Amino acid sequence: MNYRKLGKTNFNISEISLGTWQVGGKWGSGFDDKTADELLNTAIDNGVNFIDTADVYENGLSETAVGRVVRSRSERIFVATKCGRQINPHVNEGYSPKVLQKFVEDSLKRTGLETLDLIQLHCPPTEVYYRPEIFEMFDRLKEQGKILNLGVSVEKVEEALKAIEYDNVTTVQIIFNLFRQRPSELFFEQARKKDIGIIARVPLASGLLTGTFNKNTTFEPQDHRNFNRNGEAFDKGETFSGIDYDLGLKAVEALKTVFPESQNLAPIALQWILSFNEISCIIPGASKVNHVLSNLSVYDSPKLTTEKISEMNKIYNDLIKPAVHQLW
Repeated sequence: MNYRKLGKTNFNISEISLGTWQVGGKWGSGFDDKTADELLNTAIDNGVNFIDTADVYENGLSETAVGRVVRSRSERIFVATKCGRQINPHVNEGYSPKVLQKFVEDSLKRTGLETLDLIQLHCPPTEVYYRPEIFEMFDRLKEQGKILNLGVSVEKVEEALKAIEYDNVTTVQIIFNLFRQRPSELFFEQARKKDIGIIARVPLASGLLTGTFNKNTTFEPQDHRNFNRNGEAFDKGETFSGIDYDLGLKAVEALKTVFPESQNLAPIALQWILSFNEISCIIPGASKVNHVLSNLSVYDSPKLTTEKISEMNKIYNDLIKPAVHQLW
């Protein structure tokens, strides 16, 4: 495992870390504690020391599992969670310092931790980024010893740029992958200037970039890849990075011609992200142990050459960029 600095938190974290949206099993399949514990322990056994969760993942069961496993380990494991998505309807007016403080305190109870290493606003409506009182509240939580750092998880580059205007924002979690390249422009430049830790989420475009999907692939009824392709439940950009599924398959087929010897494209897609020095870590999800090991096999793959990266970027520029580049 290689480690990178998480911006001005100064945490030294595993560049391949773990996202826990589906750590208890496949999307829509229910939560299994045994599966969750096995996945989390496998990740830690292999050098992962940064785990990202959220209070809404499986109604808090993900947080509970993360806390249980982290407390059972002797290693220093950094725990990041999120708050805000419990607000229903999820609108600007629902956000208040009092509501968010209660969410943080509930997360502390579920995880059993005394302090959260990183609390992140969980993709709030754009208007929230223009409300200083929301961000100031987290300074009080830090003074009380309930959190060490504040970060944000965003949908749009605009939101990321606005968030880092607040001095107490230390990290930004943003969708970034071969099929979502816009953040690497202005946002990466500004984040570098302000020593912001960048956490790359949805790194495999909801599994598209593994290369294992085709037109006949089916998803469980409760899997967002089945019901949110056009943004029916939440931001469309969360599902397949907002790309039309058939267009995504076409781009993946082109990617396979660049790497004809590779049965699994996931390590290649992750290595492409890691080629950006601004990235602190990637948080691919996993519903099975072999998914964790697949993500970590990035270190077993040949290093991407400049030529290969150029070919990968050409696929984006030719097929994906015209359709989605300016949307997020």
